[in-house]
Amino acid sequence: MMQRLTTKLYCGFFLIPATVILAISSYSVFSFWRIDSRIGTIYDDRVIPLQQIKNISDAYAIQIIDAVNKANSGLISTNAALNTVNRSIETISTNWESYKNTELTPEEKAIANDIERLFLPAQNRISELQQVLQRGNIEELAAFDGQLYDVIDPLTARLQELIDLQLQVASIEREKARAVLNETLLLFGLLILLSIVIASPLGYFLSQSIANTFKQTIKAISESSTEIAVATEQHERIATEQAAAVSETTSTMDELGASSEAATQQAEAAVTGAKKALSLSESGQTAVNSTLEGMATLQDKVEGIAQQILRLSEQTNQIGNISQLVADLANQTNMLALNAAVEAVRAGEHGRGFGVVATEIRKLADESQKSAQKIGTLVSDIQTAINSTVMVTEEGTKTVRSNVDVAQKTAEAFLGVKEAVNDVVVNNQQISLNIKQQTLAINQVLEAMNSLKQGANETANGIGQTKKGMEQLKHIADELESII
Repeated sequence: MMQRLTTKLYCGFFLIPATVILAISSYSVFSFWRIDSRIGTIYDDRVIPLQQIKNISDAYAIQIIDAVNKANSGLISTNAALNTVNRSIETISTNWESYKNTELTPEEKAIANDIERLFLPAQNRISELQQVLQRGNIEELAAFDGQLYDVIDPLTARLQELIDLQLQVASIEREKARAVLNETLLLFGLLILLSIVIASPLGYFLSQSIANTFKQTIKAISESSTEIAVATEQHERIATEQAAAVSETTSTMDELGASSEAATQQAEAAVTGAKKALSLSESGQTAVNSTLEGMATLQDKVEGIAQQILRLSEQTNQIGNISQLVADLANQTNMLALNAAVEAVRAGEHGRGFGVVATEIRKLADESQKSAQKIGTLVSDIQTAINSTVMVTEEGTKTVRSNVDVAQKTAEAFLGVKEAVNDVVVNNQQISLNIKQQTLAINQVLEAMNSLKQGANETANGIGQTKKGMEQLKHIADELESII
């Protein structure tokens, strides 16, 4: 579509106007060349020869005659008159040769031949005049006063005919130049009229075609932006649910961490009590009552530990459920991101930015799913540890009760009590170790939840950017549609 639009713009705004301008310019240059040729003919072949003929006529009729008359009247010397005559002869010769080198019409050639025949008698009389002026004899000049007119007047008359012919030919050339100008103006008018007749419907057709292309593009952009907006709203809703689930899970893990710390303290206290009971059993019969009281205290603490472990098991089950919910949300986010990527591909170039955001959302969803899997694994480990702890606790309780019975029956069972207390110490140490492992697992779960929370925040930011970009895209499409 863009290629077709580029072709239309190229044809409408460059190719067709350039062709019309080139045609008009070419004909203008050709017409100006024709007019210039006519003007050059008038000037080179008529005006300059006209000046040359006039110089020849003036040299004969004015300069030579005037020099003879002034010398005869004594106004100038014979040497001055001779110099004037010599310059006039040189002027006549130079201008006549230049004139003959121009392009002559047949009529001009005929008159020029007659003039050259008249040059001979005139030149003879002027040669005689030059001799008289060289001698400086004023009396002989009177004889040339009328004789020069007899040979110069026919010559100047023919020169005048040649001048008239130059003017006539120049007038003809002027008419030819005017005809070229009129022809050029007429053709210019026709070309302009033809351009208007052709350009008006063609321009309307191209403008409508370009407008239709823009409308189709705007429609496609609007449809794509609407679909992407729907997908964005779904992503935003899922991100909100995911953030709420992560917050709830984080709170639960905090409570679980506190419970784990309490269980650790109780386990350490149980170990201390068992050691005290062992010390009391070694003291003898007199310490049996104290031992019984210590055993009772130990039994209460073990039962408290059992209760804490049961609570820890329940909370672990809650974490498993939340982890499964997070995994389900990650799967839904991944599917929605995949749908958004498909819609971005359908949008083409305009959806490329949203496609990048959709890809990032899919990555975050994958990371969330992996984190949920890690949480599930950790929960499974915690449950295994809890089951082991329950078994150990039950065993410790049984041992304590057995030791109490033995202590009540006989003081000679101190050795058995000592061994039983040793077993209790070992079991409590195992409980403490298990609780520490649970604490470590809980910390790992907290780290995973923080990572999941960060991923949820980044997902929300990406959705916000996508939503903002789609609003800007729709705004631009609306403005473009209103312009068209």
